[in-house]
Amino acid sequence: MDKNDRGDVTPQEQQAGARIRDAREEDVAQIRDVYLATYGQDYAYPQFYDLSQLKKLVYSDDIILLVAEDLQTGRILGTASVILEIGAFADLVAEFGRLAVHPDVRRRGIGRLLMEGRLQRVQDRLDLGLVDNRICHPFSQKISAAQHFVPVGCLPLKLRLAERESVVMFVRHFGDAVALRRNNPRIIPEAYELANRALSACGLNRDAIADDAAPSYPQDDQFELDQLTTEGYATLLRFQRGRVRHREIFGPLRLHYGLFKLMARHSNYLIARQHGVIIGAIGFTIDEVERAVRVFELISTSEQPVHFLIDQLLKRCREEWNIEYIEVDVSAYAPRMQRTLLELHFLPAAYIPAMVFHEVERLDALRMVRLLVPFPPTEVHVIDLAQPIVECVLQSFVGQALEPRIADAATAAVGLFQGLTKEQARRLARICELETFDPGKEILVEGQHDQKTYLVLEGEATVHVRQAAQPVGSVGPGEFLGEMALLSGVPHSATVTARTQIHVAVIRQDALNHLIRQRPDIGLVLYRNLALGMGQKLSRADHAGDGV
Repeated sequence: MDKNDRGDVTPQEQQAGARIRDAREEDVAQIRDVYLATYGQDYAYPQFYDLSQLKKLVYSDDIILLVAEDLQTGRILGTASVILEIGAFADLVAEFGRLAVHPDVRRRGIGRLLMEGRLQRVQDRLDLGLVDNRICHPFSQKISAAQHFVPVGCLPLKLRLAERESVVMFVRHFGDAVALRRNNPRIIPEAYELANRALSACGLNRDAIADDAAPSYPQDDQFELDQLTTEGYATLLRFQRGRVRHREIFGPLRLHYGLFKLMARHSNYLIARQHGVIIGAIGFTIDEVERAVRVFELISTSEQPVHFLIDQLLKRCREEWNIEYIEVDVSAYAPRMQRTLLELHFLPAAYIPAMVFHEVERLDALRMVRLLVPFPPTEVHVIDLAQPIVECVLQSFVGQALEPRIADAATAAVGLFQGLTKEQARRLARICELETFDPGKEILVEGQHDQKTYLVLEGEATVHVRQAAQPVGSVGPGEFLGEMALLSGVPHSATVTARTQIHVAVIRQDALNHLIRQRPDIGLVLYRNLALGMGQKLSRADHAGDGV
């Protein structure tokens, strides 16, 4: 029996006026009341308000459900859970699920006690614990940080509550997890900064290797598409056993679990056939409430159907299932799979060191996310510890949203971006930020350095210089501001003021320098265009001085 079920109370519980214990069947009505008070009537998960479903959580072997009970009244003040065995086989990974404290009793330390209670019950059974904290609630992030969880990623728009919300992923390693970690993962450059920040947060050496040479898997659509049947299951199982050493995608389920267990967990496989013969399959789960898909396995007899299977899954998510969010955990040692997902517009969102147990070591995983809804710039509320990770991830999603406009600037032969290939333009777009200036606001100030350049997306601005009484020009969509100051280091030569509301893509000097170190080919184009632009301006000035 749990010590708190015997009536023992720790000094911390005595101070908070509540004890933490395992949930019992008679608690479920009050647990529902806590969820109602915390999330409101429109919560996306109605099963949390269903008493019969809550009873199943109490008795589940895969879930630890705790409650905080008031020492004086016996009222349930909060609840928290741990979902065990979310990894394949003996990965020893658990997710610390929803932690809810009734609004009436917040700031009494109930959340901290629930978190500590979860850790006490599971830390000897885990190598890795995961927590997803809502980005709009720094309170839960503080609780995770206080229990030595560290931020390793940000999952944009993952949760579907009243509206889609982003979460910050925190992790904590236990036991021999770090000692068993394989070193020197090989990752695409687009994930390199995220990986380094996550490794540092976990107290590990920044030993990731940026691999820009690994090609994506080939595009080939000469396959028939099917769904898993008992016949297909037997065939896939045979050739999957021969490829278990080459796992590139990880998840909580695998084909070896058995057909009936897969079906019971609402898992699906799309199968690629060639001349009637099965040559590959992609496994995934669908969460209809979240409108989310998680890919948990991709197996094939060759590299040919890999791109096809992921692309076909995306097509069905868009056209048939009304999916808004897709995530996949890919091996940090599989840059070809990472590159393939990137080309299909997945972006790195989290880097989890030592996540997966494989043979005699633990492998790092890169979580990549594909959004099928627009990603709006959003206000975030995160603790200082999480700020660098969150900025790193969200910046890439903002940049992805700007990609079409940046690509238009490149193909339209506009200024600084002239001559960039589509791939180079996409890569540059991912370091861009989006800013908006209201009418009358200054964008640039003559004589100042701000180490930024701006591409006007929408709206208009006027250009002023000190010695001129009237504006000397105007700028509109497709035009650049401040590129000379950014790349040559000179102060701005004019003041630019928004005439209408104006939306601009912003490139910071530090982000650009970092990109050019990774991609000197992009730097070559930008500096060439800068030199041409400066030459043209000098030529115009000479002609003006000669009266031409």
